[in-house]
Amino acid sequence: MRGFSSVFKRELRGYFSTPLAYVLLVIFLFFSSFLTYKNGFFQVGRASLQLFFANFPLLFTFLVPAIAMRLWAAERRTNSIELLFTLPITTGQAVLGKFVAALSFIALALGLTFPMVIMVAYLGNPDPGPIITGYVGSLLMAGCYLAIGSFFSALTRNQVIAFVLAVVGCSIFLFAGSPTVLDYLSTVLPMGLVEGIETLSFRSRFDSIQRGVIELGDVAFFVVLTAGWLWANVALLEERRTAE
Repeated sequence: MRGFSSVFKRELRGYFSTPLAYVLLVIFLFFSSFLTYKNGFFQVGRASLQLFFANFPLLFTFLVPAIAMRLWAAERRTNSIELLFTLPITTGQAVLGKFVAALSFIALALGLTFPMVIMVAYLGNPDPGPIITGYVGSLLMAGCYLAIGSFFSALTRNQVIAFVLAVVGCSIFLFAGSPTVLDYLSTVLPMGLVEGIETLSFRSRFDSIQRGVIELGDVAFFVVLTAGWLWANVALLEERRTAE
């Protein structure tokens, strides 16, 4: 546990030691608000953050890989990963420490959007259920994006390549349930397989949660998928650690 705590603190401090963290926070806050207003927030006629949360699946596709790209790529590029693994710490503790630190940073970014909640409460009498589940679903979805980004960061020394690969990987899950994609796949794949691909859609799972109802299946989907990518991350690093 001490090893996890050391990596967590080191990684979290690292985010705020460079301007990148502050730039990402400003970009996220700006676009999450701008897209909400652009999509007709004041024309809806009801006190709701549905339009606000609806932007998160696409925003996270770029924001989270930008946060995750440095997790392991920077360590490998500077060879500091060798120093990290000389410490009395397991690969799993290192991966989990970095993951939780990055997820904490994302939670901070979500917390900074709280003025939107205050504004909606001022404008009307919103149902707190969808707002709470919207934030819970956002963090669960961000965890999945982050686990994918962490894996690809461990795959290469180049942060830009890690970012691009993570964006592609996240986009696959984001658009898996898109009607256009499903219509095309139905022409080349069996219907049972197409229906299976549709269940992998981040957007449909997130939309289900942010409507105010948290179903065990949706939560399990995000948790299991996050755990799977983190396990792959550990396995990849173990293989490289043994080879080196």
